[in-house]
Amino acid sequence: MTMHASLREGSDGNVVLVMGAASGIGLATAQLFGEAGAMLALADIEQVKGEREASDMLRHGRHARFFACDVRDAGSVQRVVDGTVSAFGPVHVLVNAAGVVHRATAPETSEEDWDHTLDVNLKGTFLACKFAIPVMVLNGGGVIVNVSSGWGMVGGRRAAAYCASKGGVVLLTRAMAMDHAADGIRVNCICPGDTDTPMLRSEAGQLGVPEDKFLVDCATRPMGRIGRPEEIARSILYLAGPDSSYVTGTTLVVDGGGLAGT
Repeated sequence: MTMHASLREGSDGNVVLVMGAASGIGLATAQLFGEAGAMLALADIEQVKGEREASDMLRHGRHARFFACDVRDAGSVQRVVDGTVSAFGPVHVLVNAAGVVHRATAPETSEEDWDHTLDVNLKGTFLACKFAIPVMVLNGGGVIVNVSSGWGMVGGRRAAAYCASKGGVVLLTRAMAMDHAADGIRVNCICPGDTDTPMLRSEAGQLGVPEDKFLVDCATRPMGRIGRPEEIARSILYLAGPDSSYVTGTTLVVDGGGLAGT
C-alpha cells in the first residue's frame, strides 16, 4: 500500500480528525493525510490560521473543513467531533497534536501556567479521545495517535509542567490501548524530539536565549540536527495505517537518536 492509497484497507474515504492542525506537527500531519486522500477535519484554537490552511487544502483538491476548538473545554471538543461526523461521517483516525510548552522549574511555575499546560496537553488529549472513542466503537474500530514528547519519557530541565503533561499522555495512551483493543481501536503515542515548529522556537524567548543559539543546542544529538514536522507526520501516518495493524499501546520515539544513550 502506497502513501496515496486508502489509509485503511477496504475503505475509500477515511475521516481523519487532527487536533492542533493550524501549525507545526499537526499541520504537517493534516497535509500528509490530505495527500493520502483522507477527508480532513482540522481543529485548532487559532481560527484565522486554521481556516486559511483548510481553504488552501480545498484549493488543492483536498477534502478539508476547519473547526474552531479549545481542547480544554469539553463542550468545544464534543462539538468538533459531532461536526466532523456530520460533515464527513464516523471518525476513522484521531490525531491529538494540540500542545503548548512552558519552560520553568516547579517553583518558577505559577498555578495558572501549570493548569494551562496540563489542560491543553493532557486534558485536551483525554477529551478528544473521550468523545471520539464512542464514535469509533459504533463504527467497528479506529486509530488514535497521541503526540507526546521525548520529555514524556525522560525528564528535561526547566520544563516541569510540560514533562508532567507529556508523561501523562504516554500512560494515558497505554491505558486506553488496553481498554479498547477489543473494540477494534488501536491507540499509540509518538514522542518527537526537538522539531522545527513555532512552539520550539518560542522556547528560546521563554528561556531568554538567542533563537539561533537555542536551535544549535537542540541539534546536539547523534544525527546532528533537529527534526522537520513532515518527518514526524510520516511516522504518525505509519501508526494510523494498515502497516501497523498489530501495533497498539506503543510509544514511538522519533528524535534523531536523542534518547538512544539515555
